[in-house]
Amino acid sequence: MKAQLYYIYDPMCSWCWGYAPTWHKLQKELKPHVDIIYGLGGLAKDCNVIMPTEMQDFLQQTWRKISQQLGTQFNFDFWQHCKPRRSTYPACRAVIVARAFGKEQAMLTAIQHAYYLLAKNPSDIDTLLELAVEIGLDGDVFLQQINCQQVNDALKNEITKMRDLPINGFPSLVLVKDNSFNTIAIDYKDWRKSYELILSKI
Repeated sequence: MKAQLYYIYDPMCSWCWGYAPTWHKLQKELKPHVDIIYGLGGLAKDCNVIMPTEMQDFLQQTWRKISQQLGTQFNFDFWQHCKPRRSTYPACRAVIVARAFGKEQAMLTAIQHAYYLLAKNPSDIDTLLELAVEIGLDGDVFLQQINCQQVNDALKNEITKMRDLPINGFPSLVLVKDNSFNTIAIDYKDWRKSYELILSKI
């Protein structure tokens, strides 16, 4: 049986967006060696309240920090054009719906691009519906499922499971081999370091 590598993330996590190019390369190289499992950690519960100014300023500083360190592109128009809310669970539920149709990674990429490049708000169902249709999901089915209790329960269960793993925020990598759980250090710029560490443990 192959070892399993959990990639624990949130679709609206800015560090996950910064890590994306390195992760895509690492994932491609690891596919022959491990089973890769995406897991939602869930950053922020449902909320309809606009973020306090202090939090908006903090997150913009985080975006600038990631951009300076990694060269990641961000569209700061988001903070002028949208009503930012500390609410990532809707985007997480959208991923769970997409996963059932084999489109989890497509939905993740669509959410990240909409949020960080196109200044759209993935906390809004309207935005998520637009993205669902773009990646080929039926809009009516998507709306029905994203609002159903079953998907909400699935998200809560997944968050609990992922937070039971030895993680340090998002993104995190956890290698499972013979019931042994190993936290894999993430290098945001160099996929080879994680690759070599993982291979040494399987």
